[in-house]
Amino acid sequence: MSLRPARPADAAAIAAIYAPIVEHSIISFELVPPDAAEMRSRIEATLQRLPWLVSLDAQGAVNGYVYAGRHRERAAYQWSVDVSAYVRADTRGQGVGRRMYEALFPLLAALGYCQAFAGIALPNAASVGLHEAVGFEPLGVYRKVGFKHGAWHDVGWWQRPLQSPAAPQPLRAWDESLWHAARATA
Repeated sequence: MSLRPARPADAAAIAAIYAPIVEHSIISFELVPPDAAEMRSRIEATLQRLPWLVSLDAQGAVNGYVYAGRHRERAAYQWSVDVSAYVRADTRGQGVGRRMYEALFPLLAALGYCQAFAGIALPNAASVGLHEAVGFEPLGVYRKVGFKHGAWHDVGWWQRPLQSPAAPQPLRAWDESLWHAARATA
């Protein structure tokens, strides 16, 4: 398995991983799977400020992805991000999610981010296990916050520190050179 920054050309593979999650589970609260064009737009928008990474299987096909997004709109939240990871069904349970997150967190810290948050639709033991294994701690639960597949669902929230400066530094925008620098020192 290898990792690299996502490219707009990965959109179809990413959409294919995400579509069954949207259609057949409560893991995502989207109701209609985004197509490749929409996913391409999301990748391009994210990469303007934040990293989006993909995992590649032994054949070089995308088998997972992880990305960060803005936590909230108000200015004082700017040093916090929400993170998400998705893994292709046939490679779940093989450490793909863990490796992607372990690559993402130092990049976010290098950009100046201090806290990462993850919302997990419940129940989802696999996602809870992954997030806790990479250092997230539970915060609380939004009860009956999403309605999908004919029922109300809870979302648990987890938090992981990325760094703890006395005062935050100005944020940097994502630049793929950070990926190459991180790989060179790893």
